[in-house]
Amino acid sequence: MKTEQTFMMLFSYTPNPEYISTAKEIQQMQQEWGSFIGNIAIKEKLESTHQLGFEGKQITPDLGVKEGILLSGNKTISGNMIVKANSLNEAVEMAKDSPILKMGGSVEVRNIIPMNN
Repeated sequence: MKTEQTFMMLFSYTPNPEYISTAKEIQQMQQEWGSFIGNIAIKEKLESTHQLGFEGKQITPDLGVKEGILLSGNKTISGNMIVKANSLNEAVEMAKDSPILKMGGSVEVRNIIPMNN
């Protein structure tokens, strides 16, 4: 039997501060995310998940501080999920059900390297 590994899914999308979601859209998206996360949890593959807000600061190499969150290619990381899987391909298959993809966003799946103490 293959030992499970740990992977992180990084969810990113292009924020549109001018668009305000309707209550119905918010409810639908919450249901979709609940189903996505719940299906992974039911399989006992979920370690943790976090949604990121839009308030933040960036620290530069010269210890300067910039207001705001990092946008790369007009996209920002909106959250993450840590899952257990037998392979990177299995984790990728889980990620394909992410609701962020319906929003035009993307999911990056990466292996997690344990830190030696």
